Amino acid sequence: MFEFLRRSLSRLLTTRRSHGLSAEDIRRITGEPVERFELYVQAMKHRSILRDASDPSEDSNERLEFLGDAVLGLVTAEYLYLRYPDEDEGFLTRLRAKLVNARALAIRADAVGLGRLVLLSDNMKQARGHSNMNILSDAMEALIGAVYLDQGADAARRFVESRLLEPLDLDSLASREDNHKSLLLEYAQARGWPQPRYEVAGEEGPGHDREFTVHVVIRDEPLGEGTGPSKKIAGQRAAAAALRALRNAD
Repeated sequence: MFEFLRRSLSRLLTTRRSHGLSAEDIRRITGEPVERFELYVQAMKHRSILRDASDPSEDSNERLEFLGDAVLGLVTAEYLYLRYPDEDEGFLTRLRAKLVNARALAIRADAVGLGRLVLLSDNMKQARGHSNMNILSDAMEALIGAVYLDQGADAARRFVESRLLEPLDLDSLASREDNHKSLLLEYAQARGWPQPRYEVAGEEGPGHDREFTVHVVIRDEPLGEGTGPSKKIAGQRAAAAALRALRNAD
């Protein structure tokens, strides 16, 4: 009888702590109950750790990241739709992009202490993977997916709103001009692509009223064109055009 109880308690403790990660760690970040702890362990597993795994059936957080990305997009879209009833689609789309890009998610992941929970290989730890923007943003999306599967849509909505949306000054963020070149660079880096290359394709007009045309090239493919009174402005517009093309193709 006592041996049965001891084994039962041991199994319970094992399911509530794995790889140094505990259910209480997760609850502190999400603010939600934890029932299927194994989902959260998977959500924290960066693919690098699987190289050291003894169990070939272990999976990384990439599938949960896929699910969490969809949940995040829906919750954010609904939140902005209700928050800004008089704004058009363009405004809502631009603001949503500022909230769900890799940099924004990484900042919020760092703010709630998610980085220290991500499970990485030894090599990735030495490469400062716990502060890597793409690793943090992927882990945040995977965590959203885990909350959705474990506690349902309402819990996932509460988590996204309370941890990612409500702490931000959305009005100030909406009025801030986008740095499209930075966003395009993040988009390329997240996919392992080379840096975008900007090429001046033309200059027209007198010296006091020049107009520049700039092309942005990624993987030897021209993806966007922009014109403006300076190379800097034309480059920003080219990057914006490239981002639109890439997102429409996703």
